[in-house]
Amino acid sequence: MPNVSDEIKLAQERAKKLGVPLADLAGKLISPQVLREVTEEAAAFYQLVPMERKGKVLEIGMLNPDDLKSQEAVSFIAQNRHFTPSIFLITDTDFKNVLKQYRTLKEEVDTALSELEKELSVKDEPENKDKKSKAEAALERVMAEAPITKIVAVILRHANEGRASDIHIEPGEDRLKIRFRVDGVLYTSLLLPRAIQPAVASRIKILSSLKIDETRVPQDGRFHSVIDNQKIDFRVSTFPTSFGEKVVLRLLDSSQGVKSFESLGLEGGNRQVVEEAMAKPFGMILLSGPTGSGKTTTLYAILKTLNQEEVNVVSLEDPIEYFIDGVSQSQIKPEIGYTFASGLRSILRQDPDIIMVGEIRDSETAELATHAALTGHIVLSTIHTNNAIGVIPRLIDMGVQSFLIPSSLVLAMSQRLVRRLCSDCKKAIEPAPKIKELLLREVNNFPAKVKERIKDIDMDNIKIWQAPGCKFCAQKGTKGRIAIFEALAMTPQLERIVVEGATEGKIVEEAERQGMITMKQDGIIKTLRGFISFEELMGAVDIEEAI
Repeated sequence: MPNVSDEIKLAQERAKKLGVPLADLAGKLISPQVLREVTEEAAAFYQLVPMERKGKVLEIGMLNPDDLKSQEAVSFIAQNRHFTPSIFLITDTDFKNVLKQYRTLKEEVDTALSELEKELSVKDEPENKDKKSKAEAALERVMAEAPITKIVAVILRHANEGRASDIHIEPGEDRLKIRFRVDGVLYTSLLLPRAIQPAVASRIKILSSLKIDETRVPQDGRFHSVIDNQKIDFRVSTFPTSFGEKVVLRLLDSSQGVKSFESLGLEGGNRQVVEEAMAKPFGMILLSGPTGSGKTTTLYAILKTLNQEEVNVVSLEDPIEYFIDGVSQSQIKPEIGYTFASGLRSILRQDPDIIMVGEIRDSETAELATHAALTGHIVLSTIHTNNAIGVIPRLIDMGVQSFLIPSSLVLAMSQRLVRRLCSDCKKAIEPAPKIKELLLREVNNFPAKVKERIKDIDMDNIKIWQAPGCKFCAQKGTKGRIAIFEALAMTPQLERIVVEGATEGKIVEEAERQGMITMKQDGIIKTLRGFISFEELMGAVDIEEAI
């Protein structure tokens, strides 16, 4: 599939050959009045869209201006709508983006609700109740389900188009609230009648092969759907509340694949430390951080890099988020006794070279993972601590013998996710005096290795970045997320500290000696480089007491 720049170059060459101007509709919102000049059906069929009206002239973007049927359609529509067409060539990406603007989420759902009300009112008419056969009643039930099916499909599609990572369907006392999580923040997208909550929940349960009649206990499931030619996996979780079942769906776009280190924000010294650890023939690489901090995404990126034809890669996951070609991925099922610990025992009989364990949750899994690393395997996993410094004390708390850790652990990492500033509307500003003073003080305390990394930044004319919002980021000011990292490598000095009795203070001293870039320092660097805002940094690391 060609990238955006390739698509534009090809379009420019084609526009010259055809003798028509090329329109750029990237991020442009077409007014509803202009969209009404050409119906959605005609636009989709003839591959043309209205762009802008200037008096009696309507600018029309066409995928194929040389197509005779499309030309005839434009002439017919222009005659009926009383405008003079001005033809432009547009790219396939722009064409699809304009088609998406024909209907808003609320309009589509309102249409489906109207259909539902009509069907239910007909079904409830007294004169119809006596006349209906069983077959007719069954048919009506199916018909009544159609609007609900449409409502759910529309919600899923708009969530995907809006770059949502999660959908929250939350029943209240008198409303059903639909919220989308975009770049880590929840936004209310829709309010629906409370009465349709059971039907919406049931539709999602049917898709996920869950028990429709069980509403008293939580259930977990999964399904996939093709939306705009993209295969999207949905992880589903239901949860009983006082007003009915709450449903949360996690969107996983398998077409995007596993992210690269660059897109994750792993760069500079941190990336170098990670790549050195990955080059080791065996040992554990452990990632820490709270739920939702992107640990699994980073593990997948490491796993993808290590996944080569000559090695056997096996994973235990809960759940499997992305499928990687060449990796034997297994979903644990604690309800039948298939846990990380029992699965890890079985994996060791599968002749593995690289093992990924979704999470080290208990002492048994920690001990097994440690021994797997000692016996010549590369082991990737996650563990719950606040920072990289806390990984070693946490392993000891979980019962791993301290003398085994230096030989098994090669790298401890920690990370947080922060919202990335929109590259189209961000701009550099002069920081307030207190913020400037804080940033300069923090940078002056950086280790020499870290200072070397940012020598290109003019600290005498320090700037921070803000994004007011624009059409490309839906006026949010952010677009996507990036991680801030810290990575602590096992060194001979750290080995001695662990064997002699690891305390957090001693580990911190060794981290400073190594020149470890902390999450705070990584966040400050990303702030100064304009990747994130200072406010976002404050929400991710503990620096507010200095303001």
